[in-house]
Amino acid sequence: MDKQKTINKEITLKGVGLHTGNEVILTFKPAPVNNGFVFIRTDLDGFPNIQADIKYVTTTDRGTSLQKNGISINTSEHVLAALVGFDLDNVFIEISNSEPPILDGSSKYFIEALEKVGIKEQDQDREYYEIKNIINLKDPENSSEITAIPSDKFEIITMVDFGTKILGTQNAELNNLEDFKKEIASSRTFSFLHELEQLIDAGLIKGGDLSNAIIYVDKQITPETEEKLKKIFNKNSIQTTSNGILDNLTLHHPNEAARHKLLDVIGDLALIGIRIKGKIIANKPGHKINTLFASKLKKIILEEKKNKIINIDLNQKPIYDINQIMEILPHRPPFLFIDKILQISANEVVGVKNVSMNEPFFQGHFPSEPILPGVIMIEAMAQTGGVLALHGYENPKLYSTY
Repeated sequence: MDKQKTINKEITLKGVGLHTGNEVILTFKPAPVNNGFVFIRTDLDGFPNIQADIKYVTTTDRGTSLQKNGISINTSEHVLAALVGFDLDNVFIEISNSEPPILDGSSKYFIEALEKVGIKEQDQDREYYEIKNIINLKDPENSSEITAIPSDKFEIITMVDFGTKILGTQNAELNNLEDFKKEIASSRTFSFLHELEQLIDAGLIKGGDLSNAIIYVDKQITPETEEKLKKIFNKNSIQTTSNGILDNLTLHHPNEAARHKLLDVIGDLALIGIRIKGKIIANKPGHKINTLFASKLKKIILEEKKNKIINIDLNQKPIYDINQIMEILPHRPPFLFIDKILQISANEVVGVKNVSMNEPFFQGHFPSEPILPGVIMIEAMAQTGGVLALHGYENPKLYSTY
């Protein structure tokens, strides 16, 4: 297992919030083990904090917002994606307003700031949740879908289809988290012109700038629209490039939109609070489906912890097979109720009893509804415990366990 990580020292960035337009100071600070990512509002009395936890998600319109005790953090995903992409576990995020600075609309500058202070390995193992079975969630309203399948590492594929001539189908893929900086971090947020007008009319994107978002022109720019855009972006003129992007902006990647959607998925799934080993396949992802999937996965993880479900391969080579067990235990068939030991340590043991319809007790113990007798379950556990008790002895064959 690898260790949890934080940063070596604090570092500060300044900018404006995308929707509020307010100046904001954000400071990353080292945090202790098992702390996770925690936002701290330094502009409010008592410096209230909000854990980056899926249970605090309130809205997912144009960003993922968190709220706790009436205190909000808006558009959290770009910061969280950077922290995960930089392979961190425990960080305080002090912020002087409700919204992190938009900067260029990506995670690039957060990553660059974190690189300046570097990573500090901590003395606690990192916890992972390993996807063992297919987990799926669909949103029939907009045909969005996210699926998690087994993999020995964290990887993501995003597939987007905007149904427009200017921006059709795109895919993006991240096979290794260490490639986040190079492949994903610089991918900027984007919008279509018709959405931009709606946001302007709603009094949002007060901190918007043509340098911190990609605007795809999916409709004709009327004189009225042009005046709105010139005013909001403080420009004397508005131009459309040959590839249909508003003003003079060069794409970092041909599929930058799909890569930014992947960035958002990483940031939103950070709200689960535990690292994932699995492959995430996101079709038409957005903050709504991302957070709904994160919530579903978090519930599965908590339920398994509550029930202490062990993820184990029943077909793996056993530590003790039936012959080795009979060298340790005095029991013999039909009173030997354990067939193999799969895991064993100083304090824990996992054993297996194989059960088939040929077991003689099924002939008399509710034949029409065959049930494994509870006394046999208890005896099987007792015999497994006997193996654990004798495991630490140099020569367990010299002892008997009852």
